[in-house]
Amino acid sequence: MMTVLAILMGPLPIMWSSGTGSDVMRRIAAPMVGGMITSTIHVLILVPVFFVLMKERALRRGPLHLQKEDE
Repeated sequence: MMTVLAILMGPLPIMWSSGTGSDVMRRIAAPMVGGMITSTIHVLILVPVFFVLMKERALRRGPLHLQKEDE
């Protein structure tokens, strides 16, 4: 979370600026902010949920048996 907050704090001055070239810089910084927010949601919410779902499924099916190829 600290890394994400540090990365999100970087472009804040760009997002609030109103000088020359700020409209172009805002277009560059906005996708980075959106990407960091969605990446954080993905890592903190979706990955653990998918892990739990896959683990429950594996526990219901029993141990995984890999088939060995005949030589």
